Amino acid sequence: GGAWEGRMSDCDTFDGRFGSLMRGSAAIERLWTGGRWTEGPVYVPAAKAVIWSDIPEDRVMRYDETSGAVSVFEHPCGYHNGHTLDAYGRVVACEHGGRRISRLGFDGRWETIVDRFDGKRLNSPNDVAVKSDGSIWFTDPSYGIDSDYEGHTAKSEIGACNVYRHNPQTGETTAVVTSLDRPNGLAFSPDERILYVSNTSLSETPAIHAFRVAEDGRTVGGGRVFALSDNGVFDGFRIDRAGNIWTSSGDGVRVYAADGTLLGRINIPESVSNLCFGGRKRNRLYITATSSLYAVYVHANPAERPMASLGNASQPGNW
Repeated sequence: GGAWEGRMSDCDTFDGRFGSLMRGSAAIERLWTGGRWTEGPVYVPAAKAVIWSDIPEDRVMRYDETSGAVSVFEHPCGYHNGHTLDAYGRVVACEHGGRRISRLGFDGRWETIVDRFDGKRLNSPNDVAVKSDGSIWFTDPSYGIDSDYEGHTAKSEIGACNVYRHNPQTGETTAVVTSLDRPNGLAFSPDERILYVSNTSLSETPAIHAFRVAEDGRTVGGGRVFALSDNGVFDGFRIDRAGNIWTSSGDGVRVYAADGTLLGRINIPESVSNLCFGGRKRNRLYITATSSLYAVYVHANPAERPMASLGNASQPGNW
């Protein structure tokens, strides 16, 4: 458990629009602490739970929102990092150790979705998003092979850190962004016409880049800098129904409007790595920050994707 609790005084407003996104009476709660580097939260509606990674400990944790209990969901887990859900509500994971994108099947078994590009092993998938057409987009920096702390030391077989699109129907994997040194978090705008990707390279100013998605939905055009960070890096982030970007940073959760304006900041007493929307009404923001899991109720909900019917569950990505 965690004893820390803050209120709206722990938020900074830079634009009047921020006020409409926050509840003045809502407390910022620390739900759990005791991790080494927490990452990759995802809300699993069917389980009424949030799961997230504690990467150096090679474990996935679980917060039960009905009881407040925290337990180990999976250990060892292949050094999971980012998570998302596919259209059937199945958990899709980025594995540093397994150097793959995996999925938790209905039978409770993890299966490989993709672990190679052009016949070469991936570096260490970091974050993942599933588009409404069933394609799986993910970033592949080298953090999981740079040392034994978050994976297993190894040499990159690809020799680059890219963003990929995987078609689960055909098995085809293509590199869609090759211009970023360390692509990390990623998410689509509500209409899926823009792909946002954070670059956590320390050799340049950390930024979120915006790429226009082509009409065919399979490739992206040249990117532009959407936002620059002056405190730590932008790691993981999520986008709400209005197109606002809720992103991690070194000084808390920053919220940017789709026009690039910094609206406000939720101050967290640890460096934030990632976040997700959850809860029964999807209006609770769950935040992973260094050693802890935090939460706060907000006036926002996640951008929605079409859900598949279970009748097509035997054909992943086909709906």
